[in-house]
Amino acid sequence: MKFMKLGSNPDTFQDDGNQVSIVGSELVSDITVRIGTTKFYLHKFPLLSKCGRFQKLIPTTGDENIEIHIHDIPGGAKAFELCAKFCYGMIVTLNAYNVIAARCAAEYLEMNETVDKGNLIYKIDVFLSSSIFRSWKDSIIVLGTTKAHLPWAEDIKLVSHCIDSVASKASTDTSKVEWSYTYNRKKLPTENGHDSPWNGVKQQQLVPKDWWVEDLTDLDIDSYKQVITAIKAKGMVPKDVIGEAIKAYTYKKLPSLSKVSMIHGDAKVRAMLVTITCLLPSEKGSVSCSFLLKLLRATNLLKCGEMCRKELMKRIARQLEEASVADLLIPTVDGDTTVYDLDMIHSIVEEFVRQDQKNTQKHSGGEVNDHVSAPSASMITVAKIVDGYLAEVAKDPNTPIVKFVNLAETVSGNSRPVHDGLYRAIDMYLKEHPSLGKSDKKRLCGLMDCKKLSPDACAHAVQNERLPLRTVVQVLYHEQTRASAAATIRADSIGIGSYESSRSGATTNTEDEWDGVMAVEDLSLTKTTKLDKCDTAGTDAEKNHGGNKGTNGRVKGGGSTPKKALGKMMSSKGQTGERSSSDSSDSAILPRQEHPKRTPARSVKSSAA
Repeated sequence: MKFMKLGSNPDTFQDDGNQVSIVGSELVSDITVRIGTTKFYLHKFPLLSKCGRFQKLIPTTGDENIEIHIHDIPGGAKAFELCAKFCYGMIVTLNAYNVIAARCAAEYLEMNETVDKGNLIYKIDVFLSSSIFRSWKDSIIVLGTTKAHLPWAEDIKLVSHCIDSVASKASTDTSKVEWSYTYNRKKLPTENGHDSPWNGVKQQQLVPKDWWVEDLTDLDIDSYKQVITAIKAKGMVPKDVIGEAIKAYTYKKLPSLSKVSMIHGDAKVRAMLVTITCLLPSEKGSVSCSFLLKLLRATNLLKCGEMCRKELMKRIARQLEEASVADLLIPTVDGDTTVYDLDMIHSIVEEFVRQDQKNTQKHSGGEVNDHVSAPSASMITVAKIVDGYLAEVAKDPNTPIVKFVNLAETVSGNSRPVHDGLYRAIDMYLKEHPSLGKSDKKRLCGLMDCKKLSPDACAHAVQNERLPLRTVVQVLYHEQTRASAAATIRADSIGIGSYESSRSGATTNTEDEWDGVMAVEDLSLTKTTKLDKCDTAGTDAEKNHGGNKGTNGRVKGGGSTPKKALGKMMSSKGQTGERSSSDSSDSAILPRQEHPKRTPARSVKSSAA
């Protein structure tokens, strides 16, 4: 730390323990200066020789002892004592902690060059410019002390000089950083002590870009805001480094930000959160999405204002693909029955979808094609995050189905190449809401595309007693279609030598596929006449549905094909032999399957069969 000593006379100020300072001298004191509760018994001549204000307050005639009351001197009694010692020529030591107080007090007492050459103001200004403002850490310390001496420190430009000094050093190229700094963050691999010294000094290129971040965390929020604003204005520091600086400062001042609990009702914390939000760089990726979501959680709990909340939500939406499900679980404020704030997440996802559509149109030149464009990689990632979030909020018994469905529908179906995550969320919701009605179950399961379920998910869905029977039939049908298509591909890839044998193998596969479709049609015709009975006896339908399982409650893998599962389900339902000429309900249950073309002779043979 830099310091400066003024004067040469020994310090003869004596304190009697009762806030009374007496100058040890053979001369009797002829002036008493009262500052607050402290009294100083001094002499007129030293004060009049240095202080313009005392020249105005002390009469030039009369030898009587006078008393002067000073109430508004910056720095109080301690700062005045420094100035008084300078007037007596006593030794005064100035450093980064007391120089601002002494400078403001000297300005108040008018200790300028007009009164005396080489006065205290001049000497302090030289010390500041030649020593303090050239030191990185001293500049930060001095800036921190200015707040206690406002508005004097601002009026005489001390605050602006401190801010410019700190901002200029933070914006300096790392190759020119030659001063000491505090850095306990994750260091570069070459900064772990294994690099060889160069002239006794670390190689300059090893200075990290965020070397200044940690030292600034000691500033109050107002001074920090001014420094960061000045650094941004210079435009020399990357935005991600500024973002990391704000993040480090936030965690230093609000260590509970990363925890669930927050300090409710603290006006200072609310003001700090609003200021931090305003300081965040506008560029995407300057801070992590996880940090933004933590800020949003805190601002939501502390009710920092709608404008602050919307700004954070907009920033989060721009990089939502970086979020995790745990960070999205923002609790609701008082008065809401749900555990998590689904409305807020729904708004964020909607904003993300709008921004993604704008970006898609921008990359395509603004052209709108009739066909559905492929989803972006970020959209696919967000769809997975949304499905994971739905699985978590589904565990809350108070989660309304309307909010659940609306959030799931915010992400388009083509953004989910696989619907396993959505199926898991739906299954979790059905598990936690056993009293859900048939129409709600149908609406819920309608979100899921059975064709996009993996084989493992299909195997689970077939034995899932919570799913409606209609959904299970769809899963079985699409699983059968997939198995038939796979069998056809395998047969074609074998490449048996002769044309007739390959044709015979293809015909066999077609017959198997046709038999499977006939089994589904038989089930559909049977269900048409039995649908009312199944609807009124829901529990019986679930039991019949469960009849497809083995004795151990699981579908046997490897030994049971989807066609056989359909046959078991058809037999368990108890066919009555009744048929209907048209079944409108089966069109909803079983999508049409495209069959391979057959020769007329083959069609007649199938009809006869």
